Amino acid sequence: MARGGAPPASSSGPEPLPRRALRKLLLVLGSLLMSLYASYCLAGAAHVLTREPPAPIPASPGEEVAVAGTPREPSLQAQPGAEGNKRLPQAVIIGVKKGGTRALLEFLRVHPDVRAAGAEPHFFDRNYDRGLAWYRDLMPRTLDGQITMEKTPSYFVTKEAPARISAMSKDTKLIVVVRDPVTRAISDYTQTLSKKPDIPTFESLTFKNRTTGLIDTSWSAIQIGIYAKHLENWLLYFPIGQILFVSGERLISDPAGELGRVQDFLGLKRIITDKHFYFNKTKGFPCLKKAEGSSKPHCLGKTKGRTHPNIDQKVVQRLREFYRPFNMKFYQMTGHDFGWD
Repeated sequence: MARGGAPPASSSGPEPLPRRALRKLLLVLGSLLMSLYASYCLAGAAHVLTREPPAPIPASPGEEVAVAGTPREPSLQAQPGAEGNKRLPQAVIIGVKKGGTRALLEFLRVHPDVRAAGAEPHFFDRNYDRGLAWYRDLMPRTLDGQITMEKTPSYFVTKEAPARISAMSKDTKLIVVVRDPVTRAISDYTQTLSKKPDIPTFESLTFKNRTTGLIDTSWSAIQIGIYAKHLENWLLYFPIGQILFVSGERLISDPAGELGRVQDFLGLKRIITDKHFYFNKTKGFPCLKKAEGSSKPHCLGKTKGRTHPNIDQKVVQRLREFYRPFNMKFYQMTGHDFGWD
């Protein structure tokens, strides 16, 4: 040590007081933040463990409620805003005109696992050049487990339709609603008459030659009812087991019974039963107690159930004779006697 001088400063001496205090403050703040974060995490975990599950969505009238942990049958209906995809139809009602196709589709719409296009698309007969993307866009959105359907009765008598539907999907399920071809022809004529009151009489359109009794098979009202001829074309592309034949008469006398067959064919649970129908004596056919999306009874419009004009019974008898061999062949092809003769 130098005489009379101050001691030299040490390089390892204590830090100035302000720096030491700042370091302690930072350590305290860090510990406090870690404590707060740990408390927050524990509180969140406790909330997840103790909170109640959300209340179930109340079921619509007549809709079954699934028990937790078990499959739901049938699947939920698509609701406005619900997710879903537009798919090409897995089932098509292909015929026949004036057979009862509109009634069948209206009845099927009650099923929560069936979704159908609104208007008849006429894709496989009139709009095929628009392409499958255009066709698919006409379809409603469906959820997994739901079936997309459409109906266009003219497909059954369109020569190109079987090959075109097969090209879309060989697995497409086909439904044909058939009816006594004589009654069907008169109903067809009645519809045309309502739109064109000045058309010739049914009798004059039926015959090429009234004297000889030669039937004019070029008239569409007659030609459509030769079911066996049209079916032969479909069997070139689809096995008979992939086509369901629905009786138009039984659709009126026993709608629940026919709908049961259709639901089985489509692989659906039998939801539509007798409780969905009541018989309207004025119209002469069954109506729905509750239509799709409504709580009110629903019958088909005024265009359905028109009164048929009186037809000469000799003409009716001649038509029955004409159709008989075709009917017998149709019974053999389908394995079902529809009892029209």
